[in-house]
Amino acid sequence: MKKKFMTASVIAALFAAGTANAETLAIGTEGDYAPFNYVTAAGEIKGFDYDIGQAVCAEIKVDCVWSTNEWAGIIPALQAKKFDVMIASMAINPDRKTQVDFTTPYYFNAMRFVARKDLGLKDISPEALKGKVIGTQSGSVAVEALQEFFPDSEVKLYPTMSEVFLDMENGRLDLILEGQMAFTEWLAKEESGCCAFVGESFVLDTAEGNAMAVRKGDEALLSKLNAGLKTIMENGTYDKIRKQYFDFDIMAKPKTTSEYFR
Repeated sequence: MKKKFMTASVIAALFAAGTANAETLAIGTEGDYAPFNYVTAAGEIKGFDYDIGQAVCAEIKVDCVWSTNEWAGIIPALQAKKFDVMIASMAINPDRKTQVDFTTPYYFNAMRFVARKDLGLKDISPEALKGKVIGTQSGSVAVEALQEFFPDSEVKLYPTMSEVFLDMENGRLDLILEGQMAFTEWLAKEESGCCAFVGESFVLDTAEGNAMAVRKGDEALLSKLNAGLKTIMENGTYDKIRKQYFDFDIMAKPKTTSEYFR
């Protein structure tokens, strides 16, 4: 399929009327959440989210036009019709369900702590992390977990994960809490040798997986996307893409926060 990239303003002008029945579909992602979605040095959008989106578009026979958007404003951008479907590894939660409609999940991204090796941490209980400085991306589900279970830790929020990783490398954070798979590329780099996983992975009690999102009430588009997802999961396309990024089952749901911390 032909790959196209356009600015959000151009997409907004072209698709303000909605594209549920059009041959071209405007897709929004973040572009700073490798390996799920990122922008290459050549300016191309790549990653697991992108490949899944392209596969679904092929199944429902639409041409995809992608744009990148700041995470903090990505739901308002969808609501403002700057694009018509968000494919950005967004986790389904009760608050977001009041703002957008989600497809069936296409993976579960369990959270996990990464800690500085020199701390020698083995325990990630709230008591063990009391007073520790923990970083994560603002607007992520990790924020909810930290607020509920780690009230005595100092939480620092950042616009992007790139900034979280940079502060960790520079010693300004003790730990990071984020989706486990978001650490894959960073931990493989030499400069992140400071740090390693600690404790087991977990999800919020309310976790329903990570999914694509459309504007509230756009049932026609939601139905098409769900049909496309179902097809690629049944015909082997999904698993072929998954194996390019992860060598384990990403549809399996791990322990919940209640099971882990209570």
